[in-house]
Amino acid sequence: MLRSTRVITPEGTRAATVAVAGGTITAVLAHDAEVPDGARLEDFGDDVLLPGLVDTHVHVNDPGRTEWEGFWTATRAAAAGGITTLVDMPLNSLPPTTTVDNLRTKKDVARPKAHIDIGFWGGALPDNVKDLRPLHDAGVFGFKAFLSPSGVDEFPELDQEQLARSLAEIAGFGGLLIVHAEDPHHLAAAPQKGGRKYTDFLASRPRDAEDTAIEHLIAQARRLDARVHVLHLSSSDALPLIAAAKADGVRLTVETCPHYLTLTAEEVPDGASEFKCCPPIREAANQDLLWQALADGTVDCVVTDHSPSTADLKTDDFATAWGGISGLQLSLSAVWTEARRRGHTLEDVVRWMSTSTARLVGLDDRKGAIAPGLDADFAVLAPDETFTVDPAALQHRNRVTAYAGRTLSGVVKSTWLRGRRIVDRGEFTEPAGRLLSRHP
Repeated sequence: MLRSTRVITPEGTRAATVAVAGGTITAVLAHDAEVPDGARLEDFGDDVLLPGLVDTHVHVNDPGRTEWEGFWTATRAAAAGGITTLVDMPLNSLPPTTTVDNLRTKKDVARPKAHIDIGFWGGALPDNVKDLRPLHDAGVFGFKAFLSPSGVDEFPELDQEQLARSLAEIAGFGGLLIVHAEDPHHLAAAPQKGGRKYTDFLASRPRDAEDTAIEHLIAQARRLDARVHVLHLSSSDALPLIAAAKADGVRLTVETCPHYLTLTAEEVPDGASEFKCCPPIREAANQDLLWQALADGTVDCVVTDHSPSTADLKTDDFATAWGGISGLQLSLSAVWTEARRRGHTLEDVVRWMSTSTARLVGLDDRKGAIAPGLDADFAVLAPDETFTVDPAALQHRNRVTAYAGRTLSGVVKSTWLRGRRIVDRGEFTEPAGRLLSRHP
């Protein structure tokens, strides 16, 4: 039994005792509920008990680019940050998750290294339409596609005709397509200066590249009655398009990321490519509108897009540096720090980072809330305690972070997976995670 004066439940935050048996929540009881003989009680006092986070956008890169990241280190970093479930992206690993055989290879690598539960996305490429249904039947949660170059040769982008073909196939079996939405023609037309200046990099990834790609995706989804999801939205200019499409009944969901919500273009130093990601971190006024869209439901959820590389690939030239932010361990604290400043609650953060993400991938009957019948996955958070980000304390393999030196609120004291404490004040148990599949 786990007890706190602040337990975040679907009905709100209240003092409660949570009963657990066999890895499952069996009841949410009064705070002073009697503890049965033989039962163990963990009392967290005033620390907040919240459902373990579900991060549906993580690049683990294992196998093949394990010098960038791996399942062992990524899942430790996630656990340290209160994340109990992640869904792994299909690219940056070798082989990419674009066939059933490749999925099997990735699962074999992940299984013994999983400190938390792991699911998998498949990939939609120009030449693998025939592989999409077999991957769906094998349990992937959906399919990732790029509309502009991905950054790795083995995962090419889809043009509009290829997008239509893949989306028609996916819609035919009721699947989900998740899309990196930047239009290649707008990117090609943008100035490409390279060098150390962040303003030059920002100009090379204009908002209209996102806006146009999202407009095209919405049109395809409407035509096919397909379910689509926009990845890592950074352009606030696309929000009216998104809101209108949702109001029209288009089956569209949208995510954004901690770095877009907590970092701004104005503060990025020249040459500091630890801040580089695609699409890019934009201006403070843009960030304000993303927060408004989260508040009104235009944007559904917040995920990390954890996309690490070796430190040597983070050169001081924004044109050639690897584009990716490593955020698994810090995402909860980073988002909470800014959310509370803007008047949001921890209940809001849980909705964006756990409940909505679990719903996105169809795991909301098992994850994403503290309620009877769900997995006993928890994070224990001291929301008022602060810490200064020290890269040496991070668990991911390459300790490059855009958050270095920042003071964040919210210290994760412990993380629990199916009723078992898997990390406690920096001490980890042996891997206890499971590999998850989409429900039939």
